[in-house]
This record gives sequence, structure tokens and C-alpha cells, in this order.
Amino acid sequence: MFENKKILILGMARSGYEAAKLLIKRNNTVFINDLKKEQDINHIKELEELGVKVILGEHPGDLLTSEFDYLIKNPGIRNDHKYVKLANDLNIPVINEVEMAYTLMPKDISLIGITGSNGKTTTTSIIYEIIKSSGKRVHLTGNIGFPLSSFVEKIKEKDIVIMEISVQQLFNVKKFKTDISVLTNLYPVHLDFVGNYDNYINIKKRVFNYHTKKDYAVLNFDNNDVMKIKNDIMSDKVYFSSVKENVNGCYIKDNRIYYFDQKIINISELKLKGKHNYENIMCAILVAKKLDVDTDTIRKVLKEFKGVEHRNEYVGKINGRIFYNDSKSTNVVSTQTALTAFDENVILLLGGLDRGHSFDELTEYMNNVKLVISYGETKTRIKSLCDKLGIKCIVADELINATNEAYNNSEENDIILLSPACASWDQFKDFEERGNKFKEYINKL
Repeated sequence: MFENKKILILGMARSGYEAAKLLIKRNNTVFINDLKKEQDINHIKELEELGVKVILGEHPGDLLTSEFDYLIKNPGIRNDHKYVKLANDLNIPVINEVEMAYTLMPKDISLIGITGSNGKTTTTSIIYEIIKSSGKRVHLTGNIGFPLSSFVEKIKEKDIVIMEISVQQLFNVKKFKTDISVLTNLYPVHLDFVGNYDNYINIKKRVFNYHTKKDYAVLNFDNNDVMKIKNDIMSDKVYFSSVKENVNGCYIKDNRIYYFDQKIINISELKLKGKHNYENIMCAILVAKKLDVDTDTIRKVLKEFKGVEHRNEYVGKINGRIFYNDSKSTNVVSTQTALTAFDENVILLLGGLDRGHSFDELTEYMNNVKLVISYGETKTRIKSLCDKLGIKCIVADELINATNEAYNNSEENDIILLSPACASWDQFKDFEERGNKFKEYINKL
């Protein structure tokens, strides 16, 4: 399918770079274009040496013509981009890196897709660690930071592929199909990308595309919007619940997690804390059991798993102050989830890129927040919310100042939590850089 073609890749980053490397080896003529001129110089050199035509810093008006066979876009690029519109006018197929890579994978594999508004990365990571510990040949890929394109030449028949899938990655898929799909939850996020919540839900449902009773769906029994669409899902369905006992799947009873009527683990044995993490764990158990992993292996991994970097990550303790890095919380719902994990006094660092979203939905989750440090583009709007709630708020310009203010105004046993409820792009290239800088600032303290 992708041989001897003329292909334009729109957007470089990790996925575009890996897609270009994969496609140029298949005797294609490959162009890659990104408005951002500052890219990894080693990646540029490597692609050019392979024969890829790299065009950076602009979107030339004469680049995309009817001679192209495909436009493959970075998942984060919207469908109203001028090249996407032009490709549609020229009847050039528009797909993303995930769809392209999927079509080149061996067919006799087991593909597990994990999506949802929150909890994707932790759930994906736990599933991967359990499957890897069972001795099965498994690959970790997708939105977790490893483009599917980079695995195509490594995957063999009978392999298991664990893939975190974002709404952006599902946006332009056509043939993509999983064997097992997990939907952690649904909340109104990324509406700036998809337009409205109905669109968002319909795009998320694509993780169940082409499913029949031979396929497997893991669904959140406690999430109303997930349950509203369950009848649209044709898979063999199982559920997880942190509220209702004896659901058809995984549930919590007497502070233990059960798989149907089998006790898997005591909550007290887990290093991960918080209802949201117990839900992530239940998702992983349901997938692992479907893949015939024994209970002892599941239990051993769950006891040892400490969490994922930048997701309510324990950073350390300084003079009795305990620091957590939750930089991955780029929306209000994620920060709500982070706050539910703590009963202690919290000093909360909030702020970042201003997308115009409301912070009002944090209100009922702020009971243990004794102080907010707001920073970045949203600092003033956050201060207004705190004033309305009667919570003290200190305004800082940058994260380093916010971190220092948090420590200087803290007391022993306080939780100092970075959970920004905003994207990072006003000051950082991504949430990983933001989280790493936060940890760097803590180390300096």
C-alpha cells in the first residue's frame, strides 16, 4: 500500500520523524513539512541522508499538489489546516501516523488499545508491566511517547501490542482496529480540537470500530457517559467499578479488588493511591485476565508498581514537605482526580496556557487546599476563582517562582502538588519538560 508513492508528512515531532524513516525505506518519495523550524538537528540530518526532503519554517503554497498520493499528518494537527483542506479538494487521502503504521503491521497480532479522558497512561503502563512480567512478547507504543511507526519493523506475528490512543490519534483513522479496547472514562476535554463534546465522544468510540463479539471491551461502570454508549459497542463487554460491588468484571469490596468472585489484591498492598488509580488497576486486571496471565504475576506487579512519571508522581520530601509532580494534568478533570488522592493539606500549583476554559469545576475538590500558587497565562483567572472561594492565592510569573513560593509558605506534612489544569505550551515545549523542570527546582531546594 505504501510503496512507490509520493507522500507528504505534515508535522515532524516524534511521529512524523518515525513515519518518514519507515516510509522512505519502502521506496517512496517522502516530503516532511513543519512550521516550526527548530527541530532535532540529528533527526533532520538523518532524514536528509535517507533521502527525505525536509521543509521547515513555513507551509509553502506550492508544496502540496495533485501529484501526491497521501497526506499523512501528525495527530495533533487539526483538520482545518490549509494542507488538509487542499488535500481534500484534490482527493488526496488524509490519514495520520497511527493509521499508516497500522496498515503495515503483521495481521496475526493482539492489539490492545487504551483510551479515555484520563488515566490512559497509567493504565497502559500497568498493562504493559503485567504482560511483560508474564513472559509474553509485548510492545509499548502510542500516545505514551513511542510512535507506532517505530515498532512496525520490530513486531512479529503472535506479538502483543499495548497502545495508548488519544482522541487526536483516533481523529483520522479509517481501518484501524483493536482486539481489546479499554475506555477509562469520558469527560469534556480537548473540545478546542474536536469542536464539541458530542464529537469528542463519537471520536473516542472509534476505538471499538469493527468490533464483534470476538473482540473485548473494558468499560467504566461508574461513568455515565461511558454507560450511555455501551449499546453502540458490539464487543464482548466487561466492566470495572470502584462504587458498585459484583459488577460483571472488576470491583472493590471490603478494601479488596476482585475479578468476578476472585480476590486479586488488598488495597493496602498497593503503592498507588486514590480511587482513580484503583480504577486504572482494575482495567489492567481485566485485560491481563483476558490474555491468560496468572493471578500471582498480576499481584506481584501491582504490589511493585509505583506510578508513571508526571502523573501524581512522588518526587520526595524536604523538611517534612512532600512533593508530587502531576504535570500531565493538562485539564481541570485531571486536576480534580489528583486532588482526590490526598487527605492532607495541599499547596496547589495551578496555571499554564490559557485556552479559555473555566476553573470553576475545581471548586468542590478544593476542600484540602490551603494555598494556591498561580502562574503562567492563566494566573489572574485562577486568582479570581480563589478570591471567590476564600482560598489564599499567591500569583507568580513562572513555575520556578511558584515552586519557591510554595515551599516558603509551607509547613511540615503539607503536600506540595503541581497539577496545573492547563497545557504547558506558554512556557514549556510539553508537559514532560514542565514536570522535569519542577523536579529540578525541587532538587535545588
